[in-house]
Amino acid sequence: MIVVVTEPSPELVSRASAQGRLALTAVTLGSGIALLDGTIVGIALPTIGRDLGSSLSGLQWVNNGYVLALASLILLGGSLGDRLGRRRVYLVGVVWFALASLGCALAWSTESLVVGRVVQGVGAALLTPGALAIIQSSFRPEDRARAIGTWAGVSGIATAIGPFLGGWVLDHLSWHWLFAINVPLCVLVVVLTLRAVPESRDVSVTGGFDVAGTVCGAVALGATTWLLISGPEASAALVLVGLVVAVGSAVAFVVAERRAAQPLVPFGLFASRVFATANLMTFLVYGALGAIMFVLVVQLQTSAGWSPLESGLATLPVTVLLLVLSPRMAELAQRTGPRLPMSLGPLLCAVGVLVLSAIGPGAGWGLVLGGMVVFALGLATLVSPLTAAVLAAAPDRLAGSASGINNAVARTGTLLAVAAVPPLVGLSGDDYTDPTAMTQGYRLATFVVAGLLLAGGLVSWFGLAGTRGTTTQR
Repeated sequence: MIVVVTEPSPELVSRASAQGRLALTAVTLGSGIALLDGTIVGIALPTIGRDLGSSLSGLQWVNNGYVLALASLILLGGSLGDRLGRRRVYLVGVVWFALASLGCALAWSTESLVVGRVVQGVGAALLTPGALAIIQSSFRPEDRARAIGTWAGVSGIATAIGPFLGGWVLDHLSWHWLFAINVPLCVLVVVLTLRAVPESRDVSVTGGFDVAGTVCGAVALGATTWLLISGPEASAALVLVGLVVAVGSAVAFVVAERRAAQPLVPFGLFASRVFATANLMTFLVYGALGAIMFVLVVQLQTSAGWSPLESGLATLPVTVLLLVLSPRMAELAQRTGPRLPMSLGPLLCAVGVLVLSAIGPGAGWGLVLGGMVVFALGLATLVSPLTAAVLAAAPDRLAGSASGINNAVARTGTLLAVAAVPPLVGLSGDDYTDPTAMTQGYRLATFVVAGLLLAGGLVSWFGLAGTRGTTTQR
């Protein structure tokens, strides 16, 4: 029998207090840096490809090496935080991320950059789930919705502002600085965390870490990603081996989780209809988001002839609307329930993507900004209610695990979509440098993305029927 002992909680923090403001700044800035790095590189992929002589598959690995490590280990990061201390693990992740960023800044080849990105992803996996778990366990209940809304807004902005910031850096410095800039920001996060963030944990007196689940999950994701990116160019024998490894490790992961005393994925959480629905919707929507951002910035530069900075400026509507609307949407969903915003948001995003599908040679600002505004409205509508619904559907003592699962699902969706969509629509090799080939593949990709978003909206509408607020549905 497993005996769980919850450590006595420190006095809960008020969001309006000086400590509350500093603590919220520490966790939003830290997780924002990690999320920013997931998108800031996208705008630089054509430049990195030319500088390092990369193929399209090499650029996919530069993008996905980070996401692969993050998706594979973020569950472990949440579990470690719950057991060893959320602040402690968060700090380790921030320092790890800073050192890895320095390594990426010094990369000299595609291979060395991919290795650095994988190491970066490990640090991100340690710090990302800790941010939400700290909010859920350290702030007063009446302050959590607003704090989560602020976190979600900043997180969304960090994701969306990446192309803009990356474009500015590329126009004035070099792509190496995209990674070097993380180091002083991480130092600031460490100082704020040490000063303002209280420690919290969920102490278990028996059971060890789920090593088998961690290894099997990482192998399954890694093999699947390799099949999607490199499989089309590999021999039939290697593809068969990859399939066996991917399927076998996925099955082993499920078996390991069911047998583990302290599983990374407590399957009991999925007994909550809200939790299960929110995570399925997360997989579809974040997969679509990752795929459209991957191809959009390349299309703007290769086919429309925009500069990196101009391509990045196209994301400003997402930044502004997430900042303004995310906290309000969190409070609205708390009163009315998550069903409407989590259903309407993906549909608005899909409409925006269909508008953006017309981008090609000679595309102007009116077309691009129009599509991005509609897309941004949809994203701002769904992000905060989604996050709040996931956390409200889990008990506080499993806040780290719930946050880790949802983050892992989001990164897995992004990972698999970015790996699968380019070959699915016929993009490979150096097609990212050919305007005609890139435009044909890009337009097909937007239709695939719109389909994923539509599916996400339908999942939320039917799966969340009957919910009246972001209360736990068990």
